[in-house]
Amino acid sequence: MDYGERSLIIHEQLRGKIAVSSKLPIDSQDDLSIAYTPGVARPCEVIAENPDRARDLTMKGNSVAVVSDGSSVLGLGNIGPLAAIPVMEGKAVLFKQYANIDAWPICVDT
Repeated sequence: MDYGERSLIIHEQLRGKIAVSSKLPIDSQDDLSIAYTPGVARPCEVIAENPDRARDLTMKGNSVAVVSDGSSVLGLGNIGPLAAIPVMEGKAVLFKQYANIDAWPICVDT
């Protein structure tokens, strides 16, 4: 079986290549109160007072967007934004694997 067919099978089984996972386990009500409400209000207040802290207190400091409108995708050409998603997911995987940067694929239909 060639790489294309193997890739198609993997995409079907996994429904894409990336997922969101939490850095913080939520095992109790206290954990939830720290991760979400009411505890999350404090980091929000700090960022509101000093927007430069957003990079220290959120994922913003280690994240990039991988953006495409699907008009020029690898050797595939203008395949459109939906068809570009597997390539953008692959780029996100490379960012994570080789630079430990969280990348968010965004394919826009404009």
